[in-house]
Amino acid sequence: MSRGKDGPEDVDATFAEIVADLRAGGFGLPEEDTADTADTAEAPGATGAGAGSEPRKAPERSPEPPAVDTPPEPGWRSGGTTWDTTMFSDDPADDDEHYVPPEPPPLPRPKMGAFLILLLFLAGLFLLILPGAIGVGPTVATPLGILALATAIALLLLRVRQGPPPGADPSTGAQV
Repeated sequence: MSRGKDGPEDVDATFAEIVADLRAGGFGLPEEDTADTADTAEAPGATGAGAGSEPRKAPERSPEPPAVDTPPEPGWRSGGTTWDTTMFSDDPADDDEHYVPPEPPPLPRPKMGAFLILLLFLAGLFLLILPGAIGVGPTVATPLGILALATAIALLLLRVRQGPPPGADPSTGAQV
């Protein structure tokens, strides 16, 4: 397989050589295998070309990170609690002392205008969907239905309050 001057002539042989060099350095092997071969890597008199083919000793890792006795100083990036305190402490949702919102105020009674809007809306839908049920032809019922729906929507939009609620002082700012 000849690739010319863009690449090596034998890609498989070059790849095998790279993998062999990496495995000799201890890469790609499970930790048990690197621990077994760690003693042979430090053999006396291993210098020159033979030292590159011997596996090197893998650095020793502790199974758990070292415990920090002092909590980090509070700064602009710290939340005041450590990761272990946050993850391994009791769940704050289990506390019995949680916020209970007050009962909402009752809904206001609908006024006569709301009943009129509902009646116009239902009449407009009825005229558009089932004009033959009351004996009116579709040529008359369609414009009446559209007019009833348009009137209901216009009255509904006119009832929307604009501005602050009655009795509110506009100079006090935003109200929640």
